[in-house]
Amino acid sequence: MAAAVQAGAALPGDFKPYFIYTEEMVKKILPIVTGIAALALIVIGFYVGTRNSLIRLDESTGAAWSEIDNQLQRRADLIPNFVNTVKGYAAHEEQLFSEIAQARARLAGGGTVEEKAAGYNAMESALSRLLMVVENYPDLKASANFTALQDELAGTENRIAVARNRYNDSVRQFNTRIRTFPGSLFAGGLGFSSRPYFEIQERARDVPAVEF
Repeated sequence: MAAAVQAGAALPGDFKPYFIYTEEMVKKILPIVTGIAALALIVIGFYVGTRNSLIRLDESTGAAWSEIDNQLQRRADLIPNFVNTVKGYAAHEEQLFSEIAQARARLAGGGTVEEKAAGYNAMESALSRLLMVVENYPDLKASANFTALQDELAGTENRIAVARNRYNDSVRQFNTRIRTFPGSLFAGGLGFSSRPYFEIQERARDVPAVEF
């Protein structure tokens, strides 16, 4: 038996060296495994936190756009009555009325932010010219129906301006987050891309001054 041990043969009851070796290896490996597991949890938590943050910003931006869209629809719904009121005094402005109708249809049919903005700008530009025409009809300006419609249009314009500022601010935050670390690491994989701003041309927002 002594020769066998010297030759390296294992004895039936001689398991102690094996267990001592395994315990030593566990002591060495355990900190490494624990560190890897902790790192994995940190990475997962980091990913989940960033993902949830991007989703919240995306939802907030979507809600802000819905508010703009609702106000655009409300404003577009007021246009036909406004135009019909003016027609009673300035029926000869058929070309201008046609431009407003086309712009309104363009706004209603827009499927993207850019298309909606283009339709809105075109409609507001034509509407501004119509308001210049109205200046030539004091009786129309004094009409209670016209005044009420004009007030409603002004109200929707103000609400659109407020909603636009809120939306563009949300877009700025969202776009910044997905283009900077750590959002830039995960945005592409989550299907997020930059959102467009709702741009209104200055000439569409301002009613031209009328000189007499």
